[in-house]
Amino acid sequence: MDQKELLQKLLATVRANEARVDLDLIQRAYNFAAGAHSAQKRSSGEPYIIHPLSTAITLAEMNLPGPIIAAGLLHDVPEDTEVTLEQIEQEFGSEISKLVAGITKLGKIKYRGIERYIENLRKMFLAMAEDVRVVIIKFADRLHNLETLEAIPPKKQYRVALESLEIFAPIANRLGMGEMKGRLEDAAFKYVFPKEYEWTLNLVQASERQKHGYLDSIMEMARQDLIDAGIKDLEIHGRAKHLYSTYRKLLKYERNIARIYDLMAIRVLVPTVADCYAALGIIHGRWTPLKGRIKDYMAQPKPNGYRSLHTTVFCENGEIVEFQIRTYEMHRSAEYGIAAHWSYSEQDKNKSTKPPDPNLAWVTQLADIQQEISDKKTFLHSLEDLKIDVFHDRIFVFTPKGDVLELPEESTPVDFAYCLHTEVGNTCSQAKVNDEIVALNQTLKSGDLVEIVTDKNRKGPNPDWLKFVKTRHAKSKIRQYARAGIASWIKGVLPTKLLKK
Repeated sequence: MDQKELLQKLLATVRANEARVDLDLIQRAYNFAAGAHSAQKRSSGEPYIIHPLSTAITLAEMNLPGPIIAAGLLHDVPEDTEVTLEQIEQEFGSEISKLVAGITKLGKIKYRGIERYIENLRKMFLAMAEDVRVVIIKFADRLHNLETLEAIPPKKQYRVALESLEIFAPIANRLGMGEMKGRLEDAAFKYVFPKEYEWTLNLVQASERQKHGYLDSIMEMARQDLIDAGIKDLEIHGRAKHLYSTYRKLLKYERNIARIYDLMAIRVLVPTVADCYAALGIIHGRWTPLKGRIKDYMAQPKPNGYRSLHTTVFCENGEIVEFQIRTYEMHRSAEYGIAAHWSYSEQDKNKSTKPPDPNLAWVTQLADIQQEISDKKTFLHSLEDLKIDVFHDRIFVFTPKGDVLELPEESTPVDFAYCLHTEVGNTCSQAKVNDEIVALNQTLKSGDLVEIVTDKNRKGPNPDWLKFVKTRHAKSKIRQYARAGIASWIKGVLPTKLLKK
C-alpha cells in the first residue's frame, strides 16, 4: 500500500473501534509527521512515513486511544528530523510529547557491541516501569521493522530478529499480549532459524490441507448445540497456532506434529462466565474430553492475567481438537494484555500510565535491579539469570493455601521456598510436592502443590544448591550467605592483628 492507502486504512480502523478517538488528532499527527519526514526514505526506498503509519495502524488495531496512536505516528520525529520535542508539545500537548520522549529515550539499537546492547536493555526495563504505554508503542514499531527486514544487510537482520525473539516477544508475553508476542516471534523466526522456519511452515501447511473443511464442520456442530441450549450472542472461529510456538512444541514432542492437539484450535466467545461453563458442559456432552487436558484458567488465571477454559476432546472420526472458551472481555485481554487497560474507552481520565495491576510487580522489580547493577560488566554476568527469571517460559505452582506462584521452567522446591521468603529458603530442609516428599532438586511442573518444611535450627542454605536453583533471587541469597560464612570463618581463624593489617 502507498501512504494514502495506509492513511485511509488507519482512519477506517480508528472509526471502527469502540474507543472514541479524535479523528482530527490522528489526521493532524499524520500531517505533522509526514511533513517532518517528507525528505526521508527507508532502506527499501519507500517514503519514511510508511513506517510510522504502519506502527499507528497496529496500535489502532489494538483498539488503543488517540494519544497512543498519535504518538505512534510521531515516534521517530525527534530522533530523525529537525523537529524538537518542545515543538511536539506545543502542537499536541504534554501527554503525547511525554510518550514520544519515552520512545526517543529508548533510542534506536545501533548494535555497537555488547555494551550498547546492554544499555538498550536497561532503557527498555526502565521505560516499562515508568510508563508501559511507551513499550507498547515500541512493540508496534519493532513489528513493522521485522516485517520489512529484507531491505537491510543479513547480519543486521539476524541481530534484530534474535533480539526480538529473546527480549521483545517474551516481554510482550509477560505483559499478557499474546497476539503481539506471536506476531513478533513469527516475523523474527525466519531470520533466526531459516531452515527450521521452512520445515515448520511446510509441515503445518500439509497438516492444514489434510484437515481442510473438517474444522468448519466441527464448528458448525458446536455452534448449533450451543444455540439449541439457549446461549446467545456467541462467536465461534478457528485459531491457527503461531509458527514459532508450533516449532517449539514440535521440539518437545520429537518433531511429531500429530501430538500437537492445539495446532488448529476452536475458540468460543460468549457473553458471561456462566455461559463459558455452560458451553464447556455442552461440548463435553457431545464429545469425550481427553483426561488431564481440561484447564480452568478462569478459576486460576495465569500470572499475566490470562483467563480462559481449555478442553481437548475426541471429535468425529477420532480426531483430537482443542476448544478455548472465554468471554469477549477475556478474549480482548488475552489478545492485547496490558494494552486492554486503555482500549475500552478514552473517556475514563482516571486511568493512570501505570495500571494498578499486581501482576506487573515484576516490571518494577526489574527496573530496581537495573538501577542496583551500576556497572555494565556486572550486568552482563547477571543477564542470563535475568533472562531466566523474566523471559523464560513460566510454570504456575500452588502454595498449601491455594495461592499461585509463578516461576521459571525447571525451577525446584528451593526456588519456590525463596520465592515465599528469604528466611524460608535459608531454613528449607524438606519439600512435599502433591503430598509426597521429594528431593530439593526435583523439577517442578505447572499445577504442583508445594509445601516447604523448615528447620529453625538450620544455620543457612547449602552452597551445593547453587548447582540446581534457577531463579536469580535464590542464587543471590545463597551466594550472599556463603560469602558471609567465609568472612566469618576468616575472622575466626586469623589473628586480629593480621586482619587489621
